[in-house]
Amino acid sequence: MAYEDRPLPIGFDQTISQPLIVALMAQALELAGHEKVLEVGTGSGYQAAILAELARLVITVERIQPLAEKARKTLASLGYTNIVVHLATETLGWPQEAPYEAIIAAAAAPQVPPDLLAQLAIGGRMVIPVGSLYMQDLYKITRQKTRNKVENLGGCRFVSLIGKGAWEEAGQSQP
Repeated sequence: MAYEDRPLPIGFDQTISQPLIVALMAQALELAGHEKVLEVGTGSGYQAAILAELARLVITVERIQPLAEKARKTLASLGYTNIVVHLATETLGWPQEAPYEAIIAAAAAPQVPPDLLAQLAIGGRMVIPVGSLYMQDLYKITRQKTRNKVENLGGCRFVSLIGKGAWEEAGQSQP
């Protein structure tokens, strides 16, 4: 199954995204190698490892403690020294290290979370799935001083964000 282009379960009702989407999201960040990147939703650590090959530093946060611990151990065993795995707090993202030149969210939200936008540097790029609980569009937001640039990269389906910025009730959507 590892060679199929589809999401796979990683436990705790979470999935690893299909390889095509992982690649599309990483490419959309337009990383040059000097960036500090925030990843929301560490999961297995696969996307963090890819980002670590493309950026200077990856700060990744995970709400599910066993997933965070397993990803931390796996990434360390692979020799990654430019990835820091944090167990998420009540605050969305990791504002202690902001601003970030790039932010990637591996979970869907009903709208672009203002807390994440606030952690994005001017000129920085964020890629995030936004829409309903069951179908989203993948957005690329480039933060600008006056009005952010928003690009729709196409339809997708992700697990839902957990905690602040997530849906309060099923079906709520405001992209």
